Amino acid sequence: MRNHQSFSLVSQPRGVSGAAIRRGSVGAVCLALAVLVLPGCGDDKAAQAGGAAQQQQMPAPEVGVIVAKVATVGVVTELPGRVEASRTAQVRARAAGILNKRLFTEGSDVKTGQLLMQIDAAPYQAEVQSAKANLARAEAALVQSKAVVDRYRPLVSVNAVSQLDFDNADATFKAAQAEVAAARAAVRTAEINLGYANVTAPISGRIGRALVTEGALVGQGETTPLAVIQQIDPVYVNFTQSTTEVLKLRRDLQDGRLVRAAGGEAARVSVLLDDGSDYGEPGRLLFTDLTVDPTSSQVTLRAELPNPDGLLLPGMYVRVRLEQAQVANAISVPQQAVTRSQQGDTLTVVDAEGNRQVRSVKLGDAASDNRWVVLEGLQEGEQVMVDGFQRVGMMPPGTKVKAVPWSAPGAPAPSAAAAEAPASGTEASANAKQ
Repeated sequence: MRNHQSFSLVSQPRGVSGAAIRRGSVGAVCLALAVLVLPGCGDDKAAQAGGAAQQQQMPAPEVGVIVAKVATVGVVTELPGRVEASRTAQVRARAAGILNKRLFTEGSDVKTGQLLMQIDAAPYQAEVQSAKANLARAEAALVQSKAVVDRYRPLVSVNAVSQLDFDNADATFKAAQAEVAAARAAVRTAEINLGYANVTAPISGRIGRALVTEGALVGQGETTPLAVIQQIDPVYVNFTQSTTEVLKLRRDLQDGRLVRAAGGEAARVSVLLDDGSDYGEPGRLLFTDLTVDPTSSQVTLRAELPNPDGLLLPGMYVRVRLEQAQVANAISVPQQAVTRSQQGDTLTVVDAEGNRQVRSVKLGDAASDNRWVVLEGLQEGEQVMVDGFQRVGMMPPGTKVKAVPWSAPGAPAPSAAAAEAPASGTEASANAKQ
């Protein structure tokens, strides 16, 4: 205890209390902490400044844009459909007998008149020979009866032969002529039946599988089906449309909101395959049925499409895009430029300085070439962002972008003049708004 007090007396300066010393110690500690913290704060500010400088040095991400233009746009309706062969013929056995040979390859293309199958022709050959023999007998009787008539004619004039005998001879001659005609018809019938033993293709097309095999008895009591030939170039596509859509289309045409496609000619048709790919060959609408199905309130339509490669097969399910009308003075954008959600439809507009703006729009009917008709929210000359959403999504908010012309896949790349057109068109639109 004495040592502690003596230590306090020695270490404590005169005139300075213990509280003052404690306050001084606390201040020294705070000063030391401040010295340690300040270098860290400076490092954070430097890092932020370096990040901002690095961000300023990064080039603006490129995004694909199109310029909104007013034009006449075709209104496209997408409907489900089924492929049907343009011509179908069932190959049947018209002669009774045993099937001897099958002369076609299943699934191959055949021509009209091509020999497909052979039925045992021996009975029909015998019928032909018998008919020809009867014809020869009838022709001999005709020659004999004609000779009698020729001999009686001069004699009856001098009363050497009675008129009754001459009339009987003349009747026999005419009967012989009828017998010859009947015998010739019998020969023709036998030859036709013999021809039925050779089964030929009634139409050109693609033949399916054989429905009977060699050795089968066909045509006994009925015309046995042997195979089916279908002509698949061109093909028909049958599809249906609701009466509500048909009435709306007619009403819009009458009111002038729409005009008939292709100047009133047959509407253009395109087909999407079951996997979503485009068939590629355009078609035309043949007719619209006048009868409405009472069970579904649907109207049947039929289109014709070329099928040179045989890609479309009968019974195949397809999606039909039908351009029945057009909208005049309309703006259309690619479907990938539009974001559809429960809150509404939006698209991104890029101005001349590279600033982005999400714009709410009102869409109309679907247009051709996978586009939407924009009714409200977009003006002519504005740049609409179509590509580059993923690159922009990784950037901080407010990052400016570099607009470059966009072209659909498979379309030719835009020229240099076209690349300058979007910016000038946007600046003109911006100046007009100001």
